[in-house]
Amino acid sequence: MLLDNLDTLFLLLGLAAFMAGFVDAVVGGGGLVQIPALFAAYPTTLPATLFGTNKLSSIVGTFSAAIQYARRIPIVWTIALPSALAALVGSWFGAKAVVYLPAEFIRPVVLLLLVAVAIYTFARKDFGKHAGVRPARNREMFLGATIGVVVGFYDGFFGPGTGSFLIFLFVRFIGLDFLSASAVAKIVNVATNLAALLVFSVSVEILWKLGVVMACCNLAGALLGSRLALKHGAVFVRHMFLFVVILLIGKLGYDLVVGV
Repeated sequence: MLLDNLDTLFLLLGLAAFMAGFVDAVVGGGGLVQIPALFAAYPTTLPATLFGTNKLSSIVGTFSAAIQYARRIPIVWTIALPSALAALVGSWFGAKAVVYLPAEFIRPVVLLLLVAVAIYTFARKDFGKHAGVRPARNREMFLGATIGVVVGFYDGFFGPGTGSFLIFLFVRFIGLDFLSASAVAKIVNVATNLAALLVFSVSVEILWKLGVVMACCNLAGALLGSRLALKHGAVFVRHMFLFVVILLIGKLGYDLVVGV
């Protein structure tokens, strides 16, 4: 009976990881599915252990999605590299902070930011459908690094909506379209996941067996999601972006109301 229950648990978490990989590969926000599933399955386990297991699963799917994007569309490396390096540092410190500090205080701030992002994107019908005017190269690199370190810290510390925030900021402040922004966000997300995973693997015990199973499922979802995004382009990514942001708003709002 215990073995049957364990198999069922792994199956359900594998399904959650597949869905998370799909969403992450398009616009980010897979943590909306994967993290609550882990906490529901292991309610008495140390949160940092579950966050570490989540990162192990996520990094595999995100890395595969980044490769898919790089093969099919030009990556803006002048943004991707400084942003990823800065995000690596930011995520490292964010992941160290989560071991010592509660994340509850950040939920209302994130909720308000997501509402603002949704309103802004809805109000501007052409936002992100086409590439805009890009800033000068040095300014572009500086903006990329700034976005990377701030969102990287957030991803290491809390996480939900990281990909969505990256995409929005790359579109709004650097002038990328949604598809190109999503491609750059995947590379940055690999860096944030790697830094956080390293911190968690040293600080706490990760559920490695479960993490590997979920990573395989996350990989399958990421391959499907990245192919659909590349096939249908910026408009599809924009629609998925808005859908995921609305779900994130609902999830964070619910957590605040019920006190999760």
